[in-house]
Amino acid sequence: MSTLDTALTRLVGVRHPVVQTGMGWVAGPRLVGAVADAGGLGILASATMTFAELEKAIAETRQRTDKPFGVNLRADATDAPERVDLLIKEKVAVASFALAPRKEMIAKLKDAGVVVVPSIGAARHAEKVASWGADAVIVQGGEGGGHTGGVATTLLLPSVLDAVDIPVIAAGGFFDGRGLAAALAYGAAGVAMGTRFLLTQESTVPDEVKRNYLGFGLDGTVVTTRVDGMPHRVLRTDLVDGLEKAGTLRGLTRAVANAARFRAITGMSWPTMIREGRAMRHGRDLTWAQVLMAANTPMLLRAGLVQGRTDAGVLASGQVVGMVTDLPTCADLITGVVEQATGILTKLAPQSPAVTGTP
Repeated sequence: MSTLDTALTRLVGVRHPVVQTGMGWVAGPRLVGAVADAGGLGILASATMTFAELEKAIAETRQRTDKPFGVNLRADATDAPERVDLLIKEKVAVASFALAPRKEMIAKLKDAGVVVVPSIGAARHAEKVASWGADAVIVQGGEGGGHTGGVATTLLLPSVLDAVDIPVIAAGGFFDGRGLAAALAYGAAGVAMGTRFLLTQESTVPDEVKRNYLGFGLDGTVVTTRVDGMPHRVLRTDLVDGLEKAGTLRGLTRAVANAARFRAITGMSWPTMIREGRAMRHGRDLTWAQVLMAANTPMLLRAGLVQGRTDAGVLASGQVVGMVTDLPTCADLITGVVEQATGILTKLAPQSPAVTGTP
């Protein structure tokens, strides 16, 4: 089997420079364990888990694999310090963050031997977390699913590579070995993929929903602010079209109802939700209306990705959905991506020290 030795594989101790992102409601123990066993870096999504559920998920993942894996944390969550302590206690290999963690949080994790990998959307953000001690960064271009920016990966990635000296993992628009080879040629240490791993056999997303994804083309996604007030790339469905056409009052009414349902599922108190809302506003110039709308995100995603309600749920997706035609196992996916990338790089630079072969 081919292997690619990069700064990412050496930093984390995985076999292949392929990362499965921490997708809410999707990246659970079954998917993460399969990715880890296949030689990639799987990341548990904890933002949609209670603390107790995260404890259980880490334990179950350890039962499924003895390979390194990570946990994605919300740095602004009210119980973020307790979750950091849990990762340290359980000796989780990697802590990833959707928002930049505080300098003190990075230091605490690093002192305990946990690799810290924030996700960023601009070179200046990468410079900040690098100066605070982050070990690597994931940079997602506008092609990526979920919350996303407006700059394409082909421009955002080199701007970040020019700004920092730590390993950079490219995300947004990757689904095969051609993308991995291109990212490595840019100077990245690997790629991170979300939609591609959502559409695998080990993903717990209902099969009907997966088949629905496979029916979309390259124009099948849209970036909308009507889900939670921030740019969000999702599949272009009748529900999303309805959200786009709905008035502000109707959207806020829906958000209030979803906030109540999310509170019931997570067990969060109203004061806790208000504190988290304040944390969301801090430094991001969000109105209270936008904070309230953010309650739509977990509930609408859950309806589609867990309950399989394509008529009533929002389905986050990268533009790569239009290039995906199958539902492989994680092992077959990662093997295929790495072997294709190795073949390309070998043709381009036959003596490249990064390309090695194993029996």
